[in-house]
Amino acid sequence: MDLVLLLVGLVKVVFGGLVAALGIWLGLRGLSRILGTNPVEELRQGNTAAGVVHASSLMALGLLVQHAVQATSDAVDLTVRTPPFQPLMVGKLLAVAVLHVGLSLGVGVAVLALGILLFDRMTPGIDELAEVRKGNLAAALILSAILLVLALLTAPGLQAALNGLIPFPQLPEGALRAPA
Repeated sequence: MDLVLLLVGLVKVVFGGLVAALGIWLGLRGLSRILGTNPVEELRQGNTAAGVVHASSLMALGLLVQHAVQATSDAVDLTVRTPPFQPLMVGKLLAVAVLHVGLSLGVGVAVLALGILLFDRMTPGIDELAEVRKGNLAAALILSAILLVLALLTAPGLQAALNGLIPFPQLPEGALRAPA
């Protein structure tokens, strides 16, 4: 058993959980402001339409932020496996990971807001957000699809733009080896 890899794995689980919790909080808070709803109250009242939109917005945000967690995880793996171990690099990696995740969450919430604005512009003469608040499931499904498609299609660009923030360690020539 490799105790270091076990501990690194547990740190990754905690990091992913914290990012998920923060993303859920930001996603629900940001979308509720845009929609002008209270997600807890909407769910308590059984507004399926609002529930569908909130659920899809969380999925969309997860799609946009998952690369930040994966890039951080990859950088941690390289840092741990590249001799000699450099404690200073871990601190730098942590700071940059927080910046990377924060920017990903911010861009993710902005993409969701853009999706709602796009939905509003596509159907002039209809207050789509009011329809969702009233429980119009058809409007909620279209808005949900827009949010998910935007996330799927913008995630690669966000990943490419933000990958430069992660300080991947420089590997010496011939030092790359397959995991044990």
